[in-house]
Amino acid sequence: MTVHVNPIQSEKNQPATRAEAEALARSLPLDQIDPADPHIFGLGAELAYFERLRREAPVHLTPQSQFGPYWSITRWDDIVAVDTNHAAFSSEPAIILRDPEEDLPLPMLIAKDPPKHTAQRKAVNTVAHPPSIAALEPLIRQRACEILDALPVGEEIDWVDKVSMELTAMTLATLFDIPQADRRKLTRWSDVATSAEDAGLVITKEQRKAELLECLNYFTEVWKERAGKPGGNDLISMLANSPATKDMDRFEYLGNLVLLISGGNDTTRNTISGSVLALNQNPEQYELLKANHGLIPSMVSETIRWQTPIAYMRRSAKQNMEIGGQAIKAGDKVAIWYVAGNRDERRLARPNDFWIERPNPRQHLSFGFGIHRCMGQRLAEVQLQVIWEEILKRFKHIEVLGEPKRVRSFFIRGYETMRVRLHA
Repeated sequence: MTVHVNPIQSEKNQPATRAEAEALARSLPLDQIDPADPHIFGLGAELAYFERLRREAPVHLTPQSQFGPYWSITRWDDIVAVDTNHAAFSSEPAIILRDPEEDLPLPMLIAKDPPKHTAQRKAVNTVAHPPSIAALEPLIRQRACEILDALPVGEEIDWVDKVSMELTAMTLATLFDIPQADRRKLTRWSDVATSAEDAGLVITKEQRKAELLECLNYFTEVWKERAGKPGGNDLISMLANSPATKDMDRFEYLGNLVLLISGGNDTTRNTISGSVLALNQNPEQYELLKANHGLIPSMVSETIRWQTPIAYMRRSAKQNMEIGGQAIKAGDKVAIWYVAGNRDERRLARPNDFWIERPNPRQHLSFGFGIHRCMGQRLAEVQLQVIWEEILKRFKHIEVLGEPKRVRSFFIRGYETMRVRLHA
């Protein structure tokens, strides 16, 4: 799941500011637009590129990139058509544009087609069933309260580190049933798995591989403890004792660990941070929320759309197809850009607005469609809803102090740091 900078654009001619990047989005020849560039996302300029593609080339070919040629699908209806047609568009061999590395292939259930995908998903899907989430909610609330009560009022803090990372890491550790003392290991492994190699988190491919093998070794010991003991309701017990997953090789086990850790960490953590940013950027919406706490569920769904924490998924065409008047050939790489579809003017009213009273706010693309729709969607919503219920009980205002530092990735849309001040 590593992402990289496009070598065609050297550092010296890359835009230095968001405004420069957005101007470039409007002026580049269409065949030179390569939206899979972490630099653009790091500047927060990606929406300008997708606005242009939706308007001028909704099914767009990038003929030359570090991943080879690939198609970008940017309109809502086309994204849904691809995402729900697994017979024509395969999730194998990967859900990202980069092909699997030979020495660290990381096969995972989300990068498989039926019937193997169906069986492996079923092995862990019970963790997302309503009774499981209902049983977990009181613990999520207790931890949210403890996190918020420990925050200093009136002082500058990093919201990402103190709140967003903490709550999601605690929940993940519970789902894996590992010691809470190890929860930040999950955060680190998630970041290593999804980070660009030039983003500063890992220095080399060798370091990234070593850290992921550390994750594998840690969870191999957990597997050994739980294999042959059916009935456990944690994710490792489910994997170790399901007929569909108990005979996985070590790289497939690691791939599914990376999927479960990243899926549970990146999405919720970045949407918690995104909700604070969105409300600060839209103070009238923040005032609406303060006046009517019943808008929390709608605000949560609107934030998930507005943030779109997973920007895209890759599919591989299994046959010759025509989409939007463009001929896609068997074997072509296709990126379905959820972040673009969630701003589609043809589907949504006021798509660029953060609008917490939006009609049907849960109708968005952020969780995907079809057989690969995110199985943790309700758990993400519950964590966001609980944290905001408790925030509004405690604080008059969360003030964002300047621009957050964004994750330099075109796969994960998120934040490294966000400085805030709490008002009692």
